[in-house]
Amino acid sequence: MPDAQPTPMPDGATGVLVLASGAVLWGRGFGAEGAAVGEVCFNTAMTGYQEVLTDPSYAGQIITFTFPHIGNVGTNAEDIEADDPHALGIIVREDVTEPSNFRSAERLDVWMKEHGRIGLSGIDTRALTRRIREGGAPNGVIAHSADGKFDLDALLAQAKGWPGLEGMDLAKDVTAKTHYGWQGGIWRLGFGYEDAGDEGERPHVVALDYGAKRNIYRNLVRAGAKVSVLPANATYEDVMALKPDGIFLSNGPGDPAATGEYAVPVIRRLLDEKMPIFGICLGHQLLALAVGAETTKMFQGHRGANHPVKRLEDGVVEITSMNHGFSVKTETLPPSARETHVSLFDGSNAGFMLTDRPAFSVQYHPEASPGPQDSFYLFERFVGMLHQK
Repeated sequence: MPDAQPTPMPDGATGVLVLASGAVLWGRGFGAEGAAVGEVCFNTAMTGYQEVLTDPSYAGQIITFTFPHIGNVGTNAEDIEADDPHALGIIVREDVTEPSNFRSAERLDVWMKEHGRIGLSGIDTRALTRRIREGGAPNGVIAHSADGKFDLDALLAQAKGWPGLEGMDLAKDVTAKTHYGWQGGIWRLGFGYEDAGDEGERPHVVALDYGAKRNIYRNLVRAGAKVSVLPANATYEDVMALKPDGIFLSNGPGDPAATGEYAVPVIRRLLDEKMPIFGICLGHQLLALAVGAETTKMFQGHRGANHPVKRLEDGVVEITSMNHGFSVKTETLPPSARETHVSLFDGSNAGFMLTDRPAFSVQYHPEASPGPQDSFYLFERFVGMLHQK
Protein backbone atom coordinates (compact mmCIF):
# COMPACT_ATOMS: atom_id res chain seq x y z
CA MET A 1 0.00 0.00 0.00
CA PRO A 2 1.67 3.27 -1.11
CA ASP A 3 2.03 6.08 1.43
CA ALA A 4 2.01 9.83 0.91
CA GLN A 5 3.64 12.34 3.25
CA PRO A 6 3.95 11.21 6.89
CA THR A 7 1.06 12.25 9.13
CA PRO A 8 2.02 15.29 11.22
CA MET A 9 2.76 14.52 14.85
CA PRO A 10 -0.33 15.21 16.98
CA ASP A 11 -0.15 16.89 20.37
CA GLY A 12 0.63 14.52 23.20
CA ALA A 13 2.08 11.74 21.04
CA THR A 14 4.74 9.75 22.88
CA GLY A 15 4.90 6.73 20.59
CA VAL A 16 5.21 6.04 16.89
CA LEU A 17 5.25 3.20 14.39
CA VAL A 18 7.34 3.88 11.28
CA LEU A 19 6.95 1.40 8.43
CA ALA A 20 9.52 0.74 5.72
CA SER A 21 7.03 2.11 3.20
CA GLY A 22 7.30 5.54 4.85
CA ALA A 23 3.98 5.36 6.70
CA VAL A 24 4.06 6.98 10.15
CA LEU A 25 1.41 6.07 12.76
CA TRP A 26 1.38 8.17 15.91
CA GLY A 27 0.12 7.03 19.30
CA ARG A 28 0.80 6.93 23.00
CA GLY A 29 3.80 4.93 24.14
CA PHE A 30 3.81 2.70 27.22
CA GLY A 31 6.09 0.09 28.71
CA ALA A 32 9.79 0.58 28.02
CA GLU A 33 11.21 3.60 26.20
CA GLY A 34 13.39 3.10 23.13
CA ALA A 35 12.96 1.67 19.64
CA ALA A 36 12.77 -1.83 18.17
CA VAL A 37 12.73 -2.98 14.55
CA GLY A 38 11.01 -6.09 13.23
CA GLU A 39 8.13 -7.50 11.22
CA VAL A 40 4.70 -6.03 12.00
CA CYS A 41 2.00 -8.72 12.19
CA PHE A 42 -1.47 -9.04 13.70
CA ASN A 43 -3.03 -11.48 16.15
CA THR A 44 -6.79 -12.03 16.41
CA ALA A 45 -6.90 -13.69 19.85
CA MET A 46 -9.29 -12.08 22.34
CA THR A 47 -7.53 -13.49 25.41
CA GLY A 48 -4.08 -14.67 26.44
CA TYR A 49 -1.99 -11.64 25.53
CA GLN A 50 0.62 -12.56 28.13
CA GLU A 51 1.06 -16.04 26.63
CA VAL A 52 1.31 -14.44 23.19
CA LEU A 53 3.96 -11.95 24.31
CA THR A 54 6.09 -14.69 25.87
CA ASP A 55 5.78 -17.15 22.98
CA PRO A 56 9.34 -17.48 21.57
CA SER A 57 7.85 -17.85 18.08
CA TYR A 58 7.23 -14.07 18.13
CA ALA A 59 10.94 -13.21 18.25
CA GLY A 60 11.63 -10.50 15.68
CA GLN A 61 8.00 -9.39 15.49
CA ILE A 62 5.82 -6.49 16.59
CA ILE A 63 2.26 -7.63 17.32
CA THR A 64 -0.86 -5.69 16.42
CA PHE A 65 -3.75 -6.97 18.55
CA THR A 66 -7.09 -6.79 16.74
CA PHE A 67 -8.98 -7.08 20.05
CA PRO A 68 -9.08 -3.53 21.46
CA HIS A 69 -8.94 -4.17 25.21
CA ILE A 70 -5.46 -5.50 25.92
CA GLY A 71 -4.18 -5.35 29.49
CA ASN A 72 -7.57 -5.48 31.17
CA VAL A 73 -6.74 -8.62 33.19
CA GLY A 74 -3.21 -7.58 34.11
CA THR A 75 -0.31 -10.01 34.30
CA ASN A 76 0.82 -12.78 36.61
CA ALA A 77 3.72 -15.21 36.98
CA GLU A 78 1.72 -18.24 35.79
CA ASP A 79 0.46 -17.16 32.35
CA ILE A 80 3.82 -17.21 30.63
CA GLU A 81 5.33 -19.46 27.98
CA ALA A 82 8.97 -18.42 28.58
CA ASP A 83 10.92 -16.53 31.24
CA ASP A 84 10.80 -13.29 29.23
CA PRO A 85 8.63 -11.81 26.47
CA HIS A 86 10.01 -12.46 22.99
CA ALA A 87 7.75 -10.18 20.97
CA LEU A 88 9.55 -6.88 20.38
CA GLY A 89 6.48 -4.81 21.17
CA ILE A 90 2.72 -4.52 20.85
CA ILE A 91 0.27 -2.16 19.17
CA VAL A 92 -3.20 -1.74 20.68
CA ARG A 93 -6.29 0.39 20.22
CA GLU A 94 -7.13 1.39 23.78
CA ASP A 95 -4.88 2.57 26.59
CA VAL A 96 -3.89 -0.04 29.16
CA THR A 97 -6.25 0.39 32.12
CA GLU A 98 -6.23 -0.74 35.73
CA PRO A 99 -6.63 -4.55 35.60
CA SER A 100 -9.80 -6.23 36.82
CA ASN A 101 -9.05 -9.86 37.56
CA PHE A 102 -8.45 -11.73 40.80
CA ARG A 103 -5.32 -13.39 39.37
CA SER A 104 -3.66 -10.12 38.37
CA ALA A 105 -0.37 -9.36 40.12
CA GLU A 106 0.82 -6.43 38.00
CA ARG A 107 -0.34 -4.03 35.31
CA LEU A 108 0.61 -4.96 31.75
CA ASP A 109 2.38 -1.66 31.08
CA VAL A 110 4.49 -2.01 34.24
CA TRP A 111 5.33 -5.63 33.37
CA MET A 112 6.38 -4.62 29.86
CA LYS A 113 8.62 -1.84 31.18
CA GLU A 114 10.31 -4.28 33.53
CA HIS A 115 10.99 -6.61 30.62
CA GLY A 116 12.16 -3.94 28.18
CA ARG A 117 9.25 -4.21 25.75
CA ILE A 118 7.58 -1.28 23.98
CA GLY A 119 3.85 -0.66 23.68
CA LEU A 120 1.90 1.73 21.47
CA SER A 121 -1.77 2.59 22.10
CA GLY A 122 -4.23 4.88 20.37
CA ILE A 123 -3.67 3.25 16.98
CA ASP A 124 -6.46 2.42 14.53
CA THR A 125 -5.69 -1.29 14.68
CA ARG A 126 -8.44 -2.13 12.18
CA ALA A 127 -6.79 0.06 9.57
CA LEU A 128 -3.35 -1.36 10.35
CA THR A 129 -4.69 -4.91 10.11
CA ARG A 130 -6.26 -4.11 6.72
CA ARG A 131 -2.92 -2.70 5.59
CA ILE A 132 -1.19 -5.97 6.55
CA ARG A 133 -3.89 -8.09 4.90
CA GLU A 134 -3.68 -6.12 1.66
CA GLY A 135 0.05 -5.43 1.52
CA GLY A 136 1.63 -8.23 3.54
CA ALA A 137 3.44 -8.04 6.86
CA PRO A 138 5.72 -4.99 6.64
CA ASN A 139 9.00 -4.21 8.35
CA GLY A 140 8.73 -1.38 10.84
CA VAL A 141 10.09 0.33 13.93
CA ILE A 142 8.08 0.84 17.11
CA ALA A 143 9.36 3.67 19.32
CA HIS A 144 8.43 5.22 22.66
CA SER A 145 9.81 8.44 24.07
CA ALA A 146 8.21 10.16 27.08
CA ASP A 147 9.27 13.59 25.79
CA GLY A 148 7.73 12.97 22.37
CA LYS A 149 10.99 13.55 20.49
CA PHE A 150 11.70 11.21 17.56
CA ASP A 151 14.15 11.20 14.67
CA LEU A 152 11.80 9.99 11.96
CA ASP A 153 14.48 9.85 9.29
CA ALA A 154 16.63 7.58 11.45
CA LEU A 155 13.65 5.37 12.32
CA LEU A 156 12.69 5.08 8.64
CA ALA A 157 16.25 4.16 7.70
CA GLN A 158 16.22 1.50 10.42
CA ALA A 159 12.95 0.06 9.10
CA LYS A 160 14.21 0.01 5.50
CA GLY A 161 17.53 -1.52 6.52
CA TRP A 162 16.12 -4.46 8.45
CA PRO A 163 16.52 -7.59 6.25
CA GLY A 164 13.25 -9.29 7.25
CA LEU A 165 12.55 -12.77 8.60
CA GLU A 166 13.17 -14.63 5.35
CA GLY A 167 16.52 -16.36 5.61
CA MET A 168 16.83 -15.57 9.33
CA ASP A 169 17.60 -18.28 11.88
CA LEU A 170 16.15 -17.10 15.20
CA ALA A 171 15.86 -20.48 16.90
CA LYS A 172 19.47 -20.21 18.04
CA ASP A 173 18.58 -17.02 19.95
CA VAL A 174 15.60 -18.38 21.88
CA THR A 175 16.47 -22.03 22.47
CA ALA A 176 17.44 -23.55 25.80
CA LYS A 177 21.13 -23.10 26.51
CA THR A 178 21.66 -26.58 27.88
CA HIS A 179 19.95 -29.93 28.44
CA TYR A 180 17.43 -30.13 31.28
CA GLY A 181 14.57 -32.30 32.50
CA TRP A 182 11.11 -30.75 32.34
CA GLN A 183 8.98 -30.82 35.47
CA GLY A 184 5.26 -30.16 35.90
CA GLY A 185 1.94 -30.72 34.18
CA ILE A 186 -0.89 -28.44 33.04
CA TRP A 187 -2.36 -25.61 35.12
CA ARG A 188 -5.77 -25.85 36.77
CA LEU A 189 -7.66 -23.08 38.51
CA GLY A 190 -7.34 -23.43 42.25
CA PHE A 191 -4.56 -26.01 41.98
CA GLY A 192 -1.81 -24.37 39.92
CA TYR A 193 0.53 -26.58 37.89
CA GLU A 194 0.05 -30.29 38.39
CA ASP A 195 2.87 -32.48 39.65
CA ALA A 196 4.30 -34.83 37.03
CA GLY A 197 4.14 -37.71 39.50
CA ASP A 198 6.28 -40.83 39.22
CA GLU A 199 8.30 -40.66 35.98
CA GLY A 200 9.74 -44.15 36.27
CA GLU A 201 7.23 -45.89 34.00
CA ARG A 202 6.63 -43.03 31.60
CA PRO A 203 7.93 -43.18 28.01
CA HIS A 204 10.82 -40.76 27.53
CA VAL A 205 10.34 -37.89 25.06
CA VAL A 206 13.39 -35.86 24.04
CA ALA A 207 12.27 -32.40 22.91
CA LEU A 208 14.40 -30.40 20.50
CA ASP A 209 13.79 -26.81 21.57
CA TYR A 210 13.66 -24.39 18.64
CA GLY A 211 11.72 -21.90 20.76
CA ALA A 212 9.17 -24.06 22.57
CA LYS A 213 6.13 -22.91 24.50
CA ARG A 214 6.05 -24.41 27.98
CA ASN A 215 2.47 -25.60 27.67
CA ILE A 216 3.59 -28.08 25.04
CA TYR A 217 5.80 -29.81 27.59
CA ARG A 218 3.00 -29.65 30.16
CA ASN A 219 0.63 -31.40 27.76
CA LEU A 220 3.19 -34.09 26.99
CA VAL A 221 3.42 -34.72 30.75
CA ARG A 222 -0.37 -34.71 31.05
CA ALA A 223 -0.52 -37.32 28.27
CA GLY A 224 1.84 -39.55 30.23
CA ALA A 225 5.37 -38.76 29.04
CA LYS A 226 8.64 -37.92 30.75
CA VAL A 227 10.25 -34.94 28.95
CA SER A 228 13.89 -33.98 28.52
CA VAL A 229 14.81 -30.83 26.61
CA LEU A 230 17.82 -30.29 24.34
CA PRO A 231 18.99 -27.08 22.61
CA ALA A 232 18.18 -26.52 18.94
CA ASN A 233 21.74 -27.31 17.86
CA ALA A 234 21.87 -30.68 19.62
CA THR A 235 23.50 -33.44 17.60
CA TYR A 236 22.14 -36.87 16.78
CA GLU A 237 24.56 -38.28 19.34
CA ASP A 238 23.28 -35.84 21.99
CA VAL A 239 19.74 -37.03 21.37
CA MET A 240 20.45 -40.75 21.37
CA ALA A 241 22.62 -40.51 24.50
CA LEU A 242 19.39 -39.78 26.43
CA LYS A 243 17.84 -43.07 25.24
CA PRO A 244 14.58 -41.55 23.96
CA ASP A 245 11.41 -43.44 23.22
CA GLY A 246 10.24 -40.58 21.00
CA ILE A 247 11.26 -37.16 19.68
CA PHE A 248 9.38 -33.89 19.84
CA LEU A 249 10.20 -31.04 17.41
CA SER A 250 9.08 -27.73 18.89
CA ASN A 251 7.69 -24.50 17.56
CA GLY A 252 9.97 -21.50 17.13
CA PRO A 253 10.65 -18.27 15.22
CA GLY A 254 12.33 -17.41 11.95
CA ASP A 255 12.77 -19.10 8.59
CA PRO A 256 12.60 -22.92 8.77
CA ALA A 257 15.02 -23.22 5.84
CA ALA A 258 17.65 -21.30 7.83
CA THR A 259 17.16 -23.33 11.01
CA GLY A 260 17.04 -26.44 8.88
CA GLU A 261 20.69 -26.03 7.92
CA TYR A 262 21.65 -27.72 11.19
CA ALA A 263 18.31 -29.22 12.33
CA VAL A 264 17.33 -31.21 9.24
CA PRO A 265 20.37 -33.54 9.13
CA VAL A 266 19.65 -34.56 12.73
CA ILE A 267 15.97 -35.15 12.02
CA ARG A 268 16.82 -37.26 8.97
CA ARG A 269 19.04 -39.55 11.02
CA LEU A 270 16.27 -39.91 13.60
CA LEU A 271 13.83 -40.79 10.82
CA ASP A 272 16.27 -43.41 9.52
CA GLU A 273 16.15 -44.97 13.00
CA LYS A 274 12.34 -45.04 12.71
CA MET A 275 12.16 -43.05 15.92
CA PRO A 276 8.58 -41.84 16.69
CA ILE A 277 8.45 -38.08 15.98
CA PHE A 278 5.86 -35.37 16.66
CA GLY A 279 6.34 -31.81 15.40
CA ILE A 280 4.49 -28.55 15.99
CA CYS A 281 4.71 -25.32 13.94
CA LEU A 282 8.42 -24.79 13.13
CA GLY A 283 8.94 -28.44 14.06
CA HIS A 284 6.27 -29.34 11.47
CA GLN A 285 8.12 -27.34 8.83
CA LEU A 286 11.48 -28.88 9.74
CA LEU A 287 10.02 -32.39 9.50
CA ALA A 288 8.69 -31.48 6.05
CA LEU A 289 12.12 -30.23 4.98
CA ALA A 290 13.68 -33.43 6.31
CA VAL A 291 11.56 -35.55 3.94
CA GLY A 292 12.30 -33.35 0.95
CA ALA A 293 9.41 -30.89 0.95
CA GLU A 294 9.73 -27.11 0.66
CA THR A 295 8.57 -24.19 2.81
CA THR A 296 7.62 -20.67 1.79
CA LYS A 297 7.11 -17.25 3.36
CA MET A 298 3.42 -16.45 3.71
CA PHE A 299 1.91 -13.17 2.60
CA GLN A 300 0.47 -12.25 6.00
CA GLY A 301 0.76 -15.39 8.11
CA HIS A 302 -1.71 -17.00 10.51
CA ARG A 303 -1.82 -15.68 14.07
CA GLY A 304 -4.76 -16.05 16.42
CA ALA A 305 -6.76 -18.40 18.60
CA ASN A 306 -9.71 -18.97 16.27
CA HIS A 307 -8.37 -20.66 13.13
CA PRO A 308 -10.53 -23.46 11.67
CA VAL A 309 -8.63 -26.55 10.51
CA LYS A 310 -10.22 -29.52 8.75
CA ARG A 311 -9.08 -33.00 9.79
CA LEU A 312 -9.12 -34.93 6.53
CA GLU A 313 -9.57 -38.44 7.96
CA ASP A 314 -13.11 -37.73 9.14
CA GLY A 315 -13.97 -34.15 8.13
CA VAL A 316 -14.01 -32.84 11.72
CA VAL A 317 -13.22 -29.15 12.03
CA GLU A 318 -10.90 -28.19 14.88
CA ILE A 319 -10.73 -24.58 16.06
CA THR A 320 -7.05 -23.99 16.64
CA SER A 321 -4.41 -21.56 17.84
CA MET A 322 -1.91 -20.52 15.17
CA ASN A 323 1.25 -18.46 14.98
CA HIS A 324 3.32 -18.85 11.83
CA GLY A 325 4.59 -16.77 8.95
CA PHE A 326 5.96 -19.67 6.88
CA SER A 327 4.14 -22.73 5.58
CA VAL A 328 4.80 -26.11 3.98
CA LYS A 329 4.17 -26.25 0.23
CA THR A 330 1.71 -29.14 0.00
CA GLU A 331 2.58 -30.01 -3.59
CA THR A 332 6.20 -30.69 -2.60
CA LEU A 333 5.39 -33.36 0.02
CA PRO A 334 6.71 -36.77 -1.06
CA PRO A 335 4.43 -39.77 -1.77
CA SER A 336 5.32 -41.15 1.67
CA ALA A 337 3.71 -38.10 3.32
CA ARG A 338 -0.08 -37.98 3.61
CA GLU A 339 -1.71 -34.63 4.29
CA THR A 340 -3.87 -34.86 7.42
CA HIS A 341 -5.08 -31.29 8.09
CA VAL A 342 -5.77 -28.17 6.03
CA SER A 343 -6.55 -24.58 6.97
CA LEU A 344 -10.11 -23.60 6.11
CA PHE A 345 -9.01 -19.97 5.79
CA ASP A 346 -6.75 -20.46 2.77
CA GLY A 347 -6.34 -24.19 2.15
CA SER A 348 -2.71 -24.21 3.25
CA ASN A 349 -1.20 -27.32 4.77
CA ALA A 350 -1.85 -27.73 8.49
CA GLY A 351 -0.56 -31.24 9.08
CA PHE A 352 0.84 -34.44 7.59
CA MET A 353 1.94 -37.91 8.59
CA LEU A 354 4.49 -40.31 7.12
CA THR A 355 3.16 -43.64 5.89
CA ASP A 356 6.51 -45.46 6.09
CA ARG A 357 7.72 -44.15 9.46
CA PRO A 358 6.07 -43.27 12.83
CA ALA A 359 6.13 -39.51 12.41
CA PHE A 360 3.50 -36.77 12.16
CA SER A 361 3.23 -33.04 12.66
CA VAL A 362 0.82 -30.11 12.62
CA GLN A 363 1.25 -26.48 11.69
CA TYR A 364 -1.01 -25.20 14.45
CA HIS A 365 -0.64 -25.18 18.27
CA PRO A 366 -2.62 -28.01 19.89
CA GLU A 367 -1.40 -26.93 23.34
CA ALA A 368 -3.42 -23.67 23.03
CA SER A 369 -2.26 -21.05 25.59
CA PRO A 370 -4.04 -19.07 24.42
CA GLY A 371 -6.68 -20.86 22.43
CA PRO A 372 -9.17 -23.72 22.28
CA GLN A 373 -8.44 -27.26 23.41
CA ASP A 374 -9.86 -29.13 20.42
CA SER A 375 -6.50 -30.68 19.56
CA PHE A 376 -5.22 -31.97 22.91
CA TYR A 377 -5.80 -35.49 21.53
CA LEU A 378 -2.62 -35.16 19.44
CA PHE A 379 -0.44 -35.38 22.55
CA GLU A 380 -2.28 -38.52 23.62
CA ARG A 381 -1.90 -39.95 20.12
CA PHE A 382 1.85 -39.36 20.20
CA VAL A 383 2.39 -40.81 23.67
CA GLY A 384 0.21 -43.76 22.63
CA MET A 385 2.64 -44.42 19.77
CA LEU A 386 5.48 -44.64 22.29
CA HIS A 387 3.69 -47.31 24.30
CA GLN A 388 3.37 -49.37 21.11
CA LYS A 389 7.04 -49.01 20.22
